[in-house]
Amino acid sequence: MKTSVAKDPKQDLRRLAERIRGRRTIKLFLQTPVDRQVIIDGIEVARWAPNHHLTEPWHFYLLGKKAMKANVDLIRQITTEKHDANKADFKAKAAQDIPGWLVLTCKRSDDEVLQREDYASCCCAMQNLMLYLSEAGIGSKWATSAIAEDKRFYKLLGIDQEQELIVGVLRYGYSKITPTQSRKETSEIITELD
Repeated sequence: MKTSVAKDPKQDLRRLAERIRGRRTIKLFLQTPVDRQVIIDGIEVARWAPNHHLTEPWHFYLLGKKAMKANVDLIRQITTEKHDANKADFKAKAAQDIPGWLVLTCKRSDDEVLQREDYASCCCAMQNLMLYLSEAGIGSKWATSAIAEDKRFYKLLGIDQEQELIVGVLRYGYSKITPTQSRKETSEIITELD
């Protein structure tokens, strides 16, 4: 006869809270490659984000070596145009040291409310992915930098800018340094209404 052990829901909630609080934005990565299947598995989980009318507005682009090199070259070019060659070299070197890149897009809509809802759903999907990767020991940084707004980046990735909007670029890998973090007290961010 099989007996079951009662689970402690509070313990499960504490564990989940620890996982969410423990996720960090990582800026420095080890050069250890990340198993592509872990990323695919993370995307499978990410797609379970809430989305109104089940629009599933997201699309994930995984950059391979060739696309990553072209991305680094474009970062150098954009940074040179906006700043100078020294800063461009610094940014390109930093980009080159990132083991993995992923781009998340959102389907565009002429309906302003639907576009806002879909964008919010994509942000939830990105958070789901980041939490999954964090649990797998993989650090990440969600960026919405100048490159994500540049038409050349869309072209480089083969994204139709009329059909899709870049929500963010996710840089991922095994963390070299995991920073500590703090947040405001909840009393500062909650307003209770009668």
